[in-house]
Amino acid sequence: MHFIEKKAEQKRIDFDNKLKSKKILRIPGAYNPLTAKLIEEIGYDGVYVSGGVMSNDLGYPDIGLTTLNDVSKRSEQIARVTNLPTVVDIDTGFNSCKETIETFESSGITSVHIEDQIERKRCGHLDNKELISSEQMIKKIKECVSSKKDKNFKIIARSDAKNVEGLDKMIDRCKSYIDAGAEIIFPEALRDESEFEKVRKSLDCYLLANMTEFGKSKLLSFKELENIGYNIVIYPVTTQRLAMKNVEDGLRAIFNDGHQNNIIDRMQTRKRLYELVEYEKYNSLDEKIYNFSTEGHE
Repeated sequence: MHFIEKKAEQKRIDFDNKLKSKKILRIPGAYNPLTAKLIEEIGYDGVYVSGGVMSNDLGYPDIGLTTLNDVSKRSEQIARVTNLPTVVDIDTGFNSCKETIETFESSGITSVHIEDQIERKRCGHLDNKELISSEQMIKKIKECVSSKKDKNFKIIARSDAKNVEGLDKMIDRCKSYIDAGAEIIFPEALRDESEFEKVRKSLDCYLLANMTEFGKSKLLSFKELENIGYNIVIYPVTTQRLAMKNVEDGLRAIFNDGHQNNIIDRMQTRKRLYELVEYEKYNSLDEKIYNFSTEGHE
């Protein structure tokens, strides 16, 4: 449980209100629930669950190998420990957009994004991607929209067409996605300010920018993106990259040194961990429940 838990419906209302504020929403990726709690504590606007990160966490490459169950269960675990809205990458929609939307909406997720690649998709910042037709994507978006029950559960359409068909054709695709019911557009792998600006001037909808490291996009600050007119910026793989680099370095140090004394200062302390997981609050609640259950039985 979460001590100040908000219902999924309220999180979606919060997300909608934040989008209407015209201030850009900063949403880092969480590869586990504990990271989601940290994202909320620091003061971000939401939590993002990356399909690529979910694949990586299972030891797979991001080529469409994860299942609806893999991603939905982990997303539910992440969403339930935070009061922030949770946005999830559903890749190409898995086998059934209807089942996928119903699953994620019932799991307490705030919003999902679906992309216009073929089922055996690739990371959005790699070359040699293959797309489905605009008509096929429009059909998927319409099925997503018709399958949701909460009007505030937002469908985001991601287009990977820029590096396949060119920026203009990607923009044309995005216009048709908006007409199909997508409320937010995610133009993937834009190069620099000029391309972000062109998309903003061409589309009348909320826009999401992806500031992933080591990709095709110039890493812009949230203020630069806000000034261009973007509504959301995600940092999808950042926390996993930070964690894995430090885990690898630490394991190598222990292997080589024979002990962990040289890397203690790079670790989260037990005290800090207990703060983050609200140990004392849970312990206090457990004591109250236990004392209540034993009253009259002594």
